[in-house]
Amino acid sequence: MRHSINHSKITTHAKALLIIDFLDLLSSPESEPRPTMNKFLFDLFPVILFFIAFKYFGIFTATAVAIAATLGQIIYSKIRHGKVEKMLLVSGGIIGLLGGITLILHDKSYIMWKPTVLYWVLAAVLLVSNAFFKKNYIQQMMGKMMDAPSAIWTRLNYVWVVFLISLGFLNLYVAFNFDENTWVNFKLFGVTLIMFLFIIGQTLVMKNFLIETPDDKASGK
Repeated sequence: MRHSINHSKITTHAKALLIIDFLDLLSSPESEPRPTMNKFLFDLFPVILFFIAFKYFGIFTATAVAIAATLGQIIYSKIRHGKVEKMLLVSGGIIGLLGGITLILHDKSYIMWKPTVLYWVLAAVLLVSNAFFKKNYIQQMMGKMMDAPSAIWTRLNYVWVVFLISLGFLNLYVAFNFDENTWVNFKLFGVTLIMFLFIIGQTLVMKNFLIETPDDKASGK
């Protein structure tokens, strides 16, 4: 049942779930529901290790660490869950290819392209799956929390496509116009902040389509 609720009825808890669920979507649009915060931290694991290794040993060691960390994620997922999410395999392929070239040629520009390639692959998945296969991954992820018309889900999907493409260009701008340290900081903190701000704004725009939960009804918020 759809409930059109005003802004005062959107709980902080509901907003947080929306934010984390959307972040989950970026890394695994076909994944089954899993503990969201654990999933978010799991996805950030290679980025965090890359950041730490860079600060102490430089970009080439950090690249090797990121490759090893992503490989570790794939192995862990296979052992723990019996399967590996497609987007994790895609991410592993991208970091393996571009990171490997970086280490072989000793050219940092290849690893700097990695986030952009990943964002653009995700944008392509959202665009192609909706346009040609009538499969909206945004709706698939968020349908349990928002009840919106089909046209709204389609627009939301395209908004994400534009956002991810723009984020890819922004990564290239920072990577090739600022020093390594600025780019690494941006990669961890800047992108994460941009994601949160984007999703918070999106949540506010979509507030009238949020499904009122039993907790919302009980609390009267």
